[in-house]
Amino acid sequence: MKRKHCLNFIKLPVIAMALTAGTAFAGTETAAAPAPIKPAEDGCISAVLTLAANSHFISYGNDVWNDGSSMSSLGFNPSLEFSFDLPADFTLTLGTWWDVNDGKDTGADSLIGGNIQEIDLWAGLSYSIDKFTIGATYQAWIYGSKTEDIIDVKVAYDTFLSPSLTLHNRVNEGASGGDTGSILVAGLSHTFELGPVSISTPLNVAYAFDTGFHGPTSDNGYGYTSVGLQAAYPLEFLGDCYGEWSLIGGLTYYWTDTTFTLDDQNNFATYNFGLTASF
Repeated sequence: MKRKHCLNFIKLPVIAMALTAGTAFAGTETAAAPAPIKPAEDGCISAVLTLAANSHFISYGNDVWNDGSSMSSLGFNPSLEFSFDLPADFTLTLGTWWDVNDGKDTGADSLIGGNIQEIDLWAGLSYSIDKFTIGATYQAWIYGSKTEDIIDVKVAYDTFLSPSLTLHNRVNEGASGGDTGSILVAGLSHTFELGPVSISTPLNVAYAFDTGFHGPTSDNGYGYTSVGLQAAYPLEFLGDCYGEWSLIGGLTYYWTDTTFTLDDQNNFATYNFGLTASF
């Protein structure tokens, strides 16, 4: 359980500066395609910091850097999300996710600066009633000197398999190379404890409503299926003065339709590892 703190108005400008410090934005599914967060139970504000390395950058089935079966070229993907508990069971979320790499063996130069290929910012509002949560999130994905604009709508139910439905809507194509359109993602996930290790098993299946989403010849219909195994090990010896830290890692396998993703391969595995802290 992450700790939650009521911050006073003097501290709030510090948060605002942290969220607006970036000069560019962009996005991806591995940005955790921001989902509505349930309101904090015993405080006003909570935050999650993640420092992760990923073998692939997958955006709604599409292998962005075309890594395919290669597992050796890593990208660094830090993220930070704040959750604000609002009156009447509403929650506001603000966050950012970055893709940092040297071009993933493609020789691609960053148009943002250094090795920063992409920066995502998002703001979301959700409402919870009993075990149901419904929310909408606006995302600005900035890369390739343009901004891709996204509005996600998600419904989730807090039960054994945590079912969810996310309608992912691209309202401005930016530098994606594809068209505006929508993808529906159905998800299930179960989390269990194995000693001190927390293990989750997310499953997602996606359907595209529009042709041309990933490019001019991208088909609609079935998009992809992904199944993962993710683990978190708490670093309790660090104490909780600077948040509750955990080691994280996992594997995800994708079954895709290349007529939708336009990738070279239908099926491939990905892995990730890193650190996360909750405050």
